Amino acid sequence: PKMKEDNCLHAALICLGMLCYSHAIATEKLSHARPSLHGHHEKGKEGQVLHRSKRGWVWNQFFVIEEYTGPDPVLVGRLHSDIDSGDGNIKYILSGEGAGIIFVIDDKSGNIHATKTLDREERAQYTLTAQAVDRNTNRPLEPPSEFIVKVQDINDNPPEFLHENYHANVPERSNVGTSVIQVTASDADDPTYGNSAKLVYSILEGQPYFSVEAQTGIIRTALPNMDREAKEEYHVVIQAKDMGGHMGGLSGTTKVTITLTDVNDNPPKFPQSVYQMSVSEAAVPGEEVGRVKAKDPDIGENGLVAYSIIDGDGVDMFEITTDYETQEGVVKLKKLLDFETKKSYSLKVEAANVHIDPKFISNGPFKDTVTVKVSVEDADEPPVFLKPSYIFEVQENAASGTVVGKVHAKDPDAANSAIRYSIDRHTDLERYFIINAEDGNIKTIKALDREEIAWHNISVFAVEVHKQHQEAKVPVAIKVVDVNDNAPKFAAAYEAFVCENARSNQQFITISADDKDDSANGPRFIFSLPPEIIHNPNFTLRDNRDNTASVLVRREGFSRQKQDLYLLPIVISDGGLPPMSSTNTLTIRVCGCDSNGSLLSCNAEAYMLNAGLSTGALVAILTCIVILLVIVVLFVTLKRQKKEPLIVFEEEDVRENIITYDDEGGGEEDTEAFDIATLQNPDGINGFIPRKDIKPEYQYMPRPGLRPAPNSVDVDDFINTRIQEADNDPTAPPYDSIQIYGYEGRGSVAGSLSSLESATTDSDLDYDYLQNWGPRFKKLADLYGSKDTFDEDS
Repeated sequence: PKMKEDNCLHAALICLGMLCYSHAIATEKLSHARPSLHGHHEKGKEGQVLHRSKRGWVWNQFFVIEEYTGPDPVLVGRLHSDIDSGDGNIKYILSGEGAGIIFVIDDKSGNIHATKTLDREERAQYTLTAQAVDRNTNRPLEPPSEFIVKVQDINDNPPEFLHENYHANVPERSNVGTSVIQVTASDADDPTYGNSAKLVYSILEGQPYFSVEAQTGIIRTALPNMDREAKEEYHVVIQAKDMGGHMGGLSGTTKVTITLTDVNDNPPKFPQSVYQMSVSEAAVPGEEVGRVKAKDPDIGENGLVAYSIIDGDGVDMFEITTDYETQEGVVKLKKLLDFETKKSYSLKVEAANVHIDPKFISNGPFKDTVTVKVSVEDADEPPVFLKPSYIFEVQENAASGTVVGKVHAKDPDAANSAIRYSIDRHTDLERYFIINAEDGNIKTIKALDREEIAWHNISVFAVEVHKQHQEAKVPVAIKVVDVNDNAPKFAAAYEAFVCENARSNQQFITISADDKDDSANGPRFIFSLPPEIIHNPNFTLRDNRDNTASVLVRREGFSRQKQDLYLLPIVISDGGLPPMSSTNTLTIRVCGCDSNGSLLSCNAEAYMLNAGLSTGALVAILTCIVILLVIVVLFVTLKRQKKEPLIVFEEEDVRENIITYDDEGGGEEDTEAFDIATLQNPDGINGFIPRKDIKPEYQYMPRPGLRPAPNSVDVDDFINTRIQEADNDPTAPPYDSIQIYGYEGRGSVAGSLSSLESATTDSDLDYDYLQNWGPRFKKLADLYGSKDTFDEDS
């Protein structure tokens, strides 16, 4: 049917084009005498007639239908010039977009045909240029003229949605007509021509829950009170159809997944009316007793539930918290329980939504209650002390066996078992105390000293007689009460100084005292002189009544020559009951002072010296002495740092070479191993040269019969002299040339006898000839003999 409609439309357009073309030809022939110009008369400014040139082309409005699939090329139109007399001398030329490829022209008739199928969605129009030229000379007969060929649209493209699948959300229980999502489709056909691109939307799947607006594609809810808890997800299919939705139009579809989001429209509900729980009386506060749970079909924050205890006789004994991961109420113990006191409790627990939506408040109340009954189970409990801690007092120095105090514990169970007591010896390492296992009386074992330990902190255990694993522990603090058993003493080791020119009643020192006893048996301190020296002619004592005392000079003038040291006894008493006292001795030295009372010297010998030197002069003298000592030390240090020669020469020894004792001889042919000048020592040929690196047993003097070698260049005489001296001196080592036999020269025909290398390497040499060299080489023969012999010996 579609192809048939297209062919009919195409034929109608061709006919219409031909009629228009015939009418134009007739009109042109009637109204023009000139073949190529059409005059249009206008008057100019000066009255002259102006002629406007008119093109000689005659054609129809050119259109071509897209997607034409007929057997022959489509006739687009015909070009004709008014100067064409039909004799075939005019040639029509076509150029521009698609000329010669898509569009071809008959150069004689001017008919234009489309040789290929056109697609308007690829290209909507083509711009071409036509021209009439002389067939023989190709001379243009008319100016080129431009025209447009438009591709006429047909409905060959179905609508397409932007997405193949859409996802949308809408709250549950939304009102009818609530917008969910808008879907949009597009059509590639020409929207300005016909209804090929006019789309209409419709819903294929999803009724009766949703609907779609035909012109906009907006999806809306169609049913009220859609419940997420009943159905959460819906699948909707939307169709878009062109041609205004009429029959024959093309269509496209898309899928829309719509999810109902949750709202708080359901209150929490307990699945049962009573919960039964139990807990042992030995449970500690914070221990979990049980769990309750109210079910709320809502999700997320709409399903959050908070639990609370609103009534019951166990409000003070229990508490409830919310476990937000499991949405359970956790009942926990708040205080210790006692089976013997109360055996059961009742709680009223409420579960309420945390977030409430005001739109659905009419569905409420959004809470529920349940009864929780908790039974207390009896447990074998440890003994319980009547007090959480004990504090006792005992006087120091109390006799052994003195009662300190008594602790008491009982068995809280119905059996009321007997209790035994003991002291934790880790808290009483010195074993000052003992406890009666039956009645809990604590006594001392040895005397206590408050000044050593003022508080004793011990722990006492209480265990059941028949159940040793049940025990309790209590801290016991024992205070040692102070007894005045320590006399006061000087607070420091005082040493006083008094000037020889001291005035009468002059104070020269203030003393204080310390007492190890408590403050009740310590200060205030009383200072006094012993009765036998209360009238001491030299010094007197004044009690300042603030636990200090001042010592004053009673007479004027002291002399170091007569007496330079005084010992003053001072009696110090405390305020305890009974009071304790001690006698302390103050050492007083007599010193020389200047007129201002500043000390100069406290030694008796210093007084005998000439007092003509001042303190500044003495300091200057000491400074000079120190500087001299530093200079001497530096000088000695520098002298020791100088390197002394190995050989001591009587005169200055100027040499060109340094003797090296590891210089090896080079054999018979080696003349470059050492410098011959090293052997020359003219200054030492006349006598023995002492060495500092060895201490000879005796010094050898050269024999008088030897002729001393002159200081000359006769090396032969010099060497002979040195050889004779070395041969006759048993203490002189041959230090003129130390021979090391690791090198044997390059000219020796004898092989090496060393075993340093041959012992670790394999050799093919035959050493059996060593057997014939006699007993002196027997060891070498054994070491380097044949392998067979060695194997037989081993």
